Amino acid sequence: MVPVVPLVDASGVAPVTSRERALAVREACLGWLPLGGLLARLADPVVRRWMRCSGTPYLGEINAVARALGRPGIWLLHGAYLFGCTALADEGREGPRLRRTLDWPFPGLGRLVEVVRRRGTAGGYLNVTWPGFVGVLTAVAPGRFAASINQAPMRRRTSLTAFLWLDYALNALDGLRGTGRLPPEHLLRHVFEICTSFDEARRTLETTPVARPVLFVLVGCHQGERVVIERESTCARVYLEDTVIANAWRQLSDGWRPRVCGEGTPAENNRRRTTAMRVWTGCDSDDFGWATAPVLNSKTRLTVEMCPAAGTLKVAGWEADGRGSATPATAFTDV
Repeated sequence: MVPVVPLVDASGVAPVTSRERALAVREACLGWLPLGGLLARLADPVVRRWMRCSGTPYLGEINAVARALGRPGIWLLHGAYLFGCTALADEGREGPRLRRTLDWPFPGLGRLVEVVRRRGTAGGYLNVTWPGFVGVLTAVAPGRFAASINQAPMRRRTSLTAFLWLDYALNALDGLRGTGRLPPEHLLRHVFEICTSFDEARRTLETTPVARPVLFVLVGCHQGERVVIERESTCARVYLEDTVIANAWRQLSDGWRPRVCGEGTPAENNRRRTTAMRVWTGCDSDDFGWATAPVLNSKTRLTVEMCPAAGTLKVAGWEADGRGSATPATAFTDV
């Protein structure tokens, strides 16, 4: 029996409910870097300044987390945006369902995942997250909608492999420029707090300026309420059919490089993952039967299934198994 994912009620509590677990998340993400401490000290002021310019309503919360933990790198981690993922929105007997993975190279995040119960003006929701993280990447609001974020591809300025590091750096800096554009994970949290319906959530995700390119998957409670939203700063491309994505635009372009966690070239890796989800037929299953290779891989740290109509949420944290895949490390089921 694997350990249970903690369920935390965030109403009226401190910004960090477990300092020990929040510091473990920081160590998992930064501790493996040879110069992780130096990077944290240099990047924190830059990210803090950008967050102030973005207009995020959660600036005070991040500041409170940084003070509570008392270690450099908290602002940096809130500005970081590096992960792979696969998501499918399909239809079942109880209504639309959203299934997704998150892939990170950081060992320990599968053991440290938690589910946080929050409430906004529109009602309550369950956020699948990590201690000390303020934004929302995956959440369900029973009776309203469920949504998740996939990282979008990065813009390519050169096709030379030797300069790939420069593309990574310039794309990271692009996300830290400009004012009045919310980090996507803050926009998604805002949507869960203020939007009362699928249609309202969809409009907000399509129209609110964002600081980085992002892929949203949104499902509601009624048949046909499924959508993939590809976002750049101030424009959106919306897909109502074939609602499955990885980390690439629907229409591939030489000017963009898909993100990837796993084997093979980025474009091929994304094709394999979306194809595997697209042909999976167990739409009424809730046993993570879709979580197999290549969707499941050694970098997979989280799988989630959400059905807002039924009000259900199922979560599994994963860690690398040493054989090229992953094994369950934690589990949570809320019915």
